[in-house]
Order: sequence, then C-alpha cells, then structure tokens
Amino acid sequence: MADVIEVGAARGDAPPPAASAARRGAKSANRVGRATPYLFLAPYLVLFTVFGLLPIVLGLYLSVHQWDFQLPNRPFVGLDNYKELFSSDSAVFGDWWQSVRATAIFTVVSVPLLVVVPLGLALLLNRSFPGRTFFRAVYFAPYVLGVAVIGLLWRFLLDANLGLVNRVLGAVGLPSDTPWVTDVPWAWISLVGVTVWWTSGFNAVIYLAGLQDIAPELYEAAKVDGASAWERFRHVTLPGLRPVLLFVMTTTVLASANVFGQSFLITQGAPGTETRTVVWYIVEQGLRNNDAGRAAAMSIVFALMLAVVSLANFRLFRYRED
Repeated sequence: MADVIEVGAARGDAPPPAASAARRGAKSANRVGRATPYLFLAPYLVLFTVFGLLPIVLGLYLSVHQWDFQLPNRPFVGLDNYKELFSSDSAVFGDWWQSVRATAIFTVVSVPLLVVVPLGLALLLNRSFPGRTFFRAVYFAPYVLGVAVIGLLWRFLLDANLGLVNRVLGAVGLPSDTPWVTDVPWAWISLVGVTVWWTSGFNAVIYLAGLQDIAPELYEAAKVDGASAWERFRHVTLPGLRPVLLFVMTTTVLASANVFGQSFLITQGAPGTETRTVVWYIVEQGLRNNDAGRAAAMSIVFALMLAVVSLANFRLFRYRED
C-alpha cells in the first residue's frame, strides 16, 4: 500500500482526500487565528474612527473655510483663520491670546497642587488606621459630581453678598466682603481651590494603586539600612511611583488646560474676560458667533500646544529615569 501511495505521489496524483482536508482546515484555522486580534480591536477601532479620526479630519476641513452655519456658502480661505491668531491687527488676536493667558495661569497654579495634594492624601490613606475606608470614600466623593453641580454649588457659596463662605469668615472676625468670583486674584483662588477640592480624590486613588504595587520589602530593607522617613520617600516611594506620576502629571495638565465649566459657571469670565479660558472662547466663537472655521483653527492650534507640553512632560520623566 505504501508503495502505491509513493508511486502515485511521484506521478503527481492528488493526495488522499483526508490529508487535503486536514491541510485546508489548518490553513483556515491559521487565518482565523491571525484575524482574532483584529476582531477584538474592531469595536474600539470603529469608535475611534467615528469619534476620533473623523472629527479631526472635519476640524481640519472647517479650519480652512469661512464656515457660518447660517449662510449657504462657505468659501475656502486657506490658512487665513490660522494667520489671524498670530496677526496683531486681526479681530480675534487680543481675545485669543487673553484666553491662552488665562488658561496658562490656571494650569500653572492648579497642576502642582493637583499633583502634590493627592499624593499627600494617598500617603495618609495608605496607612492602617480606624475608618480608613470611610475617609477614602469621603475624599473621592466630590469627583462623582458633575461640573454643573459643582459650578452652581460654589457659585452660591462664594457669592460676595449672600454666600456662606463670606458669612462664615465674618462670623470668625475675618473680612466678610471678599469678591471671590468678581475680582482678581480672588477669582483665580476660587477656581483653583474648587478644582483641587473637586478632583483631588481621583488622583489620590491613582496614587493609592501605585503605592500598593511597591514591594513592602523595599521599605523594610531601607529601615534596616537606617534610612529616615524622608529618605524612604525619596529613594523608594518616588522611584516606585514614577510611571504613576507620569500618568497623573499628563492627565492633570490636559484636564487643567481644557478647563471650561468652572470658569463658565463660577466666575463667568469675570472680571471682564480675565478668567475666560481657551475652550470657552472656542465655544463662544463656534456656537455664539457661528464662526466654526475660526473655532476649528483655534482648536487645532491649541491641540498642538498641548501636544508640545505633553511631549515635554514625557521627555522630562524619561530623562529622570535615565
């Protein structure tokens, strides 16, 4: 029988049906195996394309047109919308850079607090003490509230005439007429303070997860070597938290730079347009002034600014790691 099969194979006859079917099954299984990762990625890729790539492409298209929703014609203007942002004699130059300045002030002041304060909370909440779970929930609770709730709540609490904050301050002998939402620097203090109170719990939870991943043996070895609490924090905790710090720093910078609801609801841009941020100005141009072309150009320029800041942040942490 073996001689018959060998002779048939030598003459070029077709292999037995069973062997051919096995090879086809193996090829089909290989194709399915190679496609499996893409099948799992498909839902994300569809959502990313619809809600990520397509808006970017549409934004680029809008930015090179004079796009007014109320007009039938949207003429092509090339890079004029971009040039106006950097031309001192344009109608939007002053307001645009004022909003960039306001966003920069808020980001520079709030980010250090939103990185350091949650880290301190995480270090405290990582210790064993009665009621630890309760306090973890208390510090995280404000984060579950929406920006509309936070904004309206603190708008009333910080009101110069009727707000509870000034009443409490007056009751303890402190000035009771502080313009928390209508004058600087009080408006910035209010915005930053409310944001730190509102979002610190989220970063604290991220830090807690990072702290629990640091091996306890490292702290024990440091104690045996005579390291103080500060030395253990500097040489064990911080190196162990470096990836977490990178994540917290990057997300906090991006979130602070995209601030909108707090300034819109609490200070309403006051005094004047001092606390009107970039996102607020973009929304105002696109929806209130019906100038989607300029708004799209502003959005793209602002996105490039944030990309540069994020890359610098990654480079900084990468340098420290090396």
